[in-house]
Amino acid sequence: MVVVCGGKWMSGSRSPPPIPSKCSNQSLSSSSNNYRPVVILPGLGNNSGDYLKLEQTLNENYGLSTVVAKVSRLDWLRNASGLIDPNYWRGTLEPTPVLDWYLERVNDAVEEANELAGEGGDSTTTLSLIGHSAGGWLARLYMQQFGVSHISLLLTLGTPHLPPPKGVIDQTRGLLDYVQKYCSQPVYTPQLKYVCVAGRYIEGAPLFGKSKPNVEAVLPEAAIMNAATTSLPNTTLRARFVGQGYKQVCGQADVWGDGVVPEVSAHLEGALNISLDGVYHSPVGSDDAIRPWYGSPGVLEQWIQHLFN
Repeated sequence: MVVVCGGKWMSGSRSPPPIPSKCSNQSLSSSSNNYRPVVILPGLGNNSGDYLKLEQTLNENYGLSTVVAKVSRLDWLRNASGLIDPNYWRGTLEPTPVLDWYLERVNDAVEEANELAGEGGDSTTTLSLIGHSAGGWLARLYMQQFGVSHISLLLTLGTPHLPPPKGVIDQTRGLLDYVQKYCSQPVYTPQLKYVCVAGRYIEGAPLFGKSKPNVEAVLPEAAIMNAATTSLPNTTLRARFVGQGYKQVCGQADVWGDGVVPEVSAHLEGALNISLDGVYHSPVGSDDAIRPWYGSPGVLEQWIQHLFN
């Protein structure tokens, strides 16, 4: 694991502190009710059900009351309303009214989480937001519009935080520029922590030219054995395909990323930035052994401590 803090690389070899777990010998006492509840913000194209296993793990294994914002795949078609906005075509789209529906779903989930905290006897408990993929920068929009007094942590998983460089078409049509300009800049403080987790699953490659992608350096052992049956041309083709996706996000193809979001785009200056080897972008198409994603048990163990700090 590699950790970046304040833009400087640091070794992440130090073991994380022990985490209370219902599966460990440590019993969760009544004090576990003081743990911050968690709200999960789904990524673009995902639905709430994609995060069911993560929700259950946080609830049952770690005693964290967890709520997933209620989103279906069809809900994302609401974003098509932006097509009639001239700002969409200019690349200067603003979140209102296009994203109002999503932010309202998040607020409903936050209210539900607060109710769960109130049932535990502490109505003043703050909560943690976990934003997966686009859910991470959408969380920043939520915090801008609804305030941060009830939030202690924003933890993002594979979020494309940064707008693409000039000359690259912005797939958000200006929304990421809006976030960068108008949302509070992340500063990791005891009161409000920003933690950005990036995955290093595959290195992209340029569309043309020689390419010998390194696919073994960071993959789990089971995935390496599986990759051994894949011919180099097929591996290279995959790296070139992934590289084109990376290029649409950060302007470069030959960078590391989680298969969808480049590592460099998933970090934010001022946040506690973490890179995890062998981590795939999405719960859809993932496999805990061969293609683990950010919420897979073995990966979750590497960032879970931030929900307790």
